[in-house]
Amino acid sequence: MQASAYSAIFFSPMGPIGIILRAKQLARLTFLEPSHSHVIQHPDDDSNNSSSLIQQITNELQHYFEHAKHIFTISLHIEGTPFQQRVWQALQKIPSGNTLTYGTLAKKLQTSPRAIGQACRTNRLPLIIPCHRIIATHHLGGYVGNISGPFAKIKEQLLKHEQS
Repeated sequence: MQASAYSAIFFSPMGPIGIILRAKQLARLTFLEPSHSHVIQHPDDDSNNSSSLIQQITNELQHYFEHAKHIFTISLHIEGTPFQQRVWQALQKIPSGNTLTYGTLAKKLQTSPRAIGQACRTNRLPLIIPCHRIIATHHLGGYVGNISGPFAKIKEQLLKHEQS
């Protein structure tokens, strides 16, 4: 994702993560390519509230990367269609260390695997809404809209992290 401004950047073991706040809630997490070290950090106007929220978010992200079973409690600003929100709610119920196939989740939600994939592709809060826990039948499948490259590798790393 190419965006010009983030509220903060968290440096995870899997690379930098851009954080965007909206209405005093977490609105977006974006895995950034390491080459995007020039990304601008742009704090919100209400910097006191923003800094405490950013601190909470970075603490929870740090805790997740130290303890994969961490359950996020961050207040989220979620935008999406009713269908996307239904898929994202189902994703949040998949425990850390477990996976489901696109087809299995599609059967549970009475939809198609492709529709599940599209909802995962538009997920703006990876990790918090764990779309990395949805895999294809015979391979891992894509991650954040990428079926190969560094972001697909992140999916593999996240799943290994959660299995440890």
